[in-house]
Amino acid sequence: MNFQQSYLYWLAGVILLIVAVMSWRDRANPRRLTTGLFWGIYGLLFLLGDWACSLVGDRRTMNIAVGAAVVLLALIAGFGGVRLGSYHQRTREQREESALRLGNRLFYPALAIPVVTVIGVLLFNHLPGLQSALFGPGNHATLVTLFSMTAGTLIGLGMAVNITRERVHQPIQEARRLLDAIGWAFILPQILATLGLLFTAAGVGSGIAWLTQTYLAVDSRFIAVVVYVVGMALLTMVMGNAFAAFPIVTAGIGIPILVLQHGGNPAVMAAVGMFSGYCGTLMTPMAANYNIVPAALLELPDKNAVIKAQAPTGALLLLVNIFLMYFLMFA
Repeated sequence: MNFQQSYLYWLAGVILLIVAVMSWRDRANPRRLTTGLFWGIYGLLFLLGDWACSLVGDRRTMNIAVGAAVVLLALIAGFGGVRLGSYHQRTREQREESALRLGNRLFYPALAIPVVTVIGVLLFNHLPGLQSALFGPGNHATLVTLFSMTAGTLIGLGMAVNITRERVHQPIQEARRLLDAIGWAFILPQILATLGLLFTAAGVGSGIAWLTQTYLAVDSRFIAVVVYVVGMALLTMVMGNAFAAFPIVTAGIGIPILVLQHGGNPAVMAAVGMFSGYCGTLMTPMAANYNIVPAALLELPDKNAVIKAQAPTGALLLLVNIFLMYFLMFA
């Protein structure tokens, strides 16, 4: 049997279900029932796949069920249903003593993840027979990366347990602690990726093109550039992902106005356009992985502390991008 991407989803789903069971058993958590329900539902979504659709017999019914589950997740998170509990951690003094004893060896498990990932990708790319033997015929670039990263993570986990002499189940407790600390923001990237697909399918790009050409003086190159650059940043702030915003703004403004109407260089437009989207990423809580998660992991009292620190840089870079695109795109 060939290795499939769904196996990685199943692994993630099983881990989340274990976290859910641990949450239900954690009497120190004031919201242990809703916390466990949140991670349990999320885990079940990873376990659903084509086999579930074939079992039900109707893909539309499955889609409706998944949508209802996502709404339930939003309600649980919105009413504060995900809280911190007890995670059987060592005392502060024990952690400090362990850190001093282990020193730089603590970094070895973390470094193992990228090292194994790179080695795995190189091996699969230079040994085509290995890729086809494990994954079957065809191009599996994404699966190769995910498989290599998963292998690196498992190796790093084994190294961490061996180095720290920690109990085998403690990594799951730490995973639960991080998940509870991050909370609803953990699922935000998947939700926003789906939002980008919905925006594209709904023809938002065409709507943006009509509004831009109807109400803005895009006959001016400079105004068209400003609209594109600022539009990329603003839509990224709404969607939390520059990759999701790029096809929408580019289809609505970049290609029809900057490239076809004004004859601009599409390569420059794409490069500076994505950079403008990243400026929006620095200034929005919707980019949870970059802005909300670090604040939660560092236990900062202000959840928006990272955004406040990055916002001036993001605004300044956005201004620079306007002039970069204006002078380079039409050179």
